[in-house]
Amino acid sequence: MRRPRAGAVYAFGRFVIAPLAKLLYRPRVIGRENVPMAGAVILASNHLSFIDSVVIPVVAPRRIQFLAKSHYFEGTGFAGWVKRTFFTAIGAVGVRRGAGRDSQDALEISKGILESGNAFALYPEGTRSRDGRLYRGRTGVAWLALTTGAPVVPVGLIGTEKLQPVGSKVPAFAKVTVAFGKPIDVSSFGPASSGRTRREATDAIMAEIQRLTGQTEAGTYNEAPADDLNG
Repeated sequence: MRRPRAGAVYAFGRFVIAPLAKLLYRPRVIGRENVPMAGAVILASNHLSFIDSVVIPVVAPRRIQFLAKSHYFEGTGFAGWVKRTFFTAIGAVGVRRGAGRDSQDALEISKGILESGNAFALYPEGTRSRDGRLYRGRTGVAWLALTTGAPVVPVGLIGTEKLQPVGSKVPAFAKVTVAFGKPIDVSSFGPASSGRTRREATDAIMAEIQRLTGQTEAGTYNEAPADDLNG
């Protein structure tokens, strides 16, 4: 079965799937005007549910790309085609997840997306929060912003853990709020080569996310369970 063309599939997602999803679930969206409509921009969000990566592209005012685990694109047969088509439609880019070389490759792919003038979404926490708290951000978001010059729009998701709780396959009907904060220019923190700069810039981004969501801060990094397949 042929791999679907990304442009055509994304257009279907943007103009058919997204309006239908908004009609059915009626998410509350705040601050859409804070997302620049052209040029590179990073959307840095908290992470509560697998469906977060569907919600953000659906409500954002422009095309958003994000990284997804490569196994979503590697299935065979009709089921594999459906999965590839769906993730392509919502702007996902397949990448292998892991430490070391895989982690660096993911950063380089993300950098390439931004250097092409696109909007890119990520979760600084790294994986979903199972207890609803906001975990400490990893500094890759600051590295990307500092090396590409892209502004960072903080995104606050509220209620998505009820929309699709851990273990559920079909989204429930729940009230969801997506708040886009004002863009943050991290260049004033210093050079990307400085670990202190990356840490301070990341902390500033996470503080804005917390302000949007009102989440309790965990004060530690979040680690994905060994059996977590959704990221």
